Amino acid sequence: MTISEFSQERISSAHIMVVGCGALGNEVLKNLALSGVRHLVVVDFDVVEPDNLSHSVLFTADDAVAARRKVDAVAECLPHFNPDIEITPVFGDIAYDVGVGLIMDMDVVIGCVDNRWARYCINRHCMRAGIPWVDGGIDTLEGTARVFVPGQNCYACNLGPEGLRDLAYRMPCAGTVKRNIAAGKAPTTSITASVIAAVQVQEALKLLHPQALAEGRLTSLVGKMFCYEGQHLSTRTVAFKAYDDDCAVHEQWTPVARTPLTPADTVAETLSWIDRQLNMEQPSIMLCDDCFVDYVALRSDNTETSVMCPGRAVADAVSRHQQLRHVPLSGIYQHEYREISRLFPYQQLTLAQLGIPGRAVLPVSSTGGEHYIELSGV
Repeated sequence: MTISEFSQERISSAHIMVVGCGALGNEVLKNLALSGVRHLVVVDFDVVEPDNLSHSVLFTADDAVAARRKVDAVAECLPHFNPDIEITPVFGDIAYDVGVGLIMDMDVVIGCVDNRWARYCINRHCMRAGIPWVDGGIDTLEGTARVFVPGQNCYACNLGPEGLRDLAYRMPCAGTVKRNIAAGKAPTTSITASVIAAVQVQEALKLLHPQALAEGRLTSLVGKMFCYEGQHLSTRTVAFKAYDDDCAVHEQWTPVARTPLTPADTVAETLSWIDRQLNMEQPSIMLCDDCFVDYVALRSDNTETSVMCPGRAVADAVSRHQQLRHVPLSGIYQHEYREISRLFPYQQLTLAQLGIPGRAVLPVSSTGGEHYIELSGV
């Protein structure tokens, strides 16, 4: 008989983030709760739908009727598996609504998402934060699991030209289920999710025990990919490692200065605090992952329309304007800012209005070089 290398004390004290509360996320969260993990952050921007009930153990019919937020549904259900669990639900998009500072508080992040763009964003955040993450993916009776560790391997480096072009592709678990039902087939999402989620949680727990990994008492999937094929019952582990030293995505942001600033602070207040407290002359905040757009203009006649929103929200803002509703986005150009300094004309806008979330880490450049600050205030 072998004795587990896992320490219950270490597992109980760990802080783990799970991104995605679909079929895979449900199984991962259940396994973490049963393993004794007490500190969880759960991220998802979706609500419970009837189609989720056939493959999601943590959702109820009442959740679907109420179109309840998935993060709230799992936060209520998980204490039934582990009464000591503490859950922080984050209703939002991993790409824009989760600050790197929050990820820096984690021991490991587990990705249970259904598209390359979301994986790319998890990887980008984790590489900046210096935190490892475990990826999982499922489709009918097939699934994969991988582990990415800063300094060793990088999801973005594995994509290649085709993958980079395909970042926005999305095939959610619900879409897979509907596709099978329409064809008269029994959905198998829950079966594959249980297999891959078990591997993901196993790998996450290994990452909590670096000494056992270093001494070879545990073996990790870092630089490898676990592949499951259920139709003919086969599994294999293949080499899957790429790390390009010139890749900007896995640049670690360090050191980070904690500040009392919050997204509710204005641009003027933020720049003044940086100048005064950090002694940084002429600071500029870099918007690395998005931009701020003050107006759009028709390419045909340069007619301007104010939108005042982050770049990711421009399409929705345009659709609300009667005169622009039927104009294709290709017929519009946007006036944007990617650097916020004293020259920015909207000094009274808050950081939240620029699209910056709580616990964000902001790169700030000045005459003295580049620095990183965290919006650590409550």
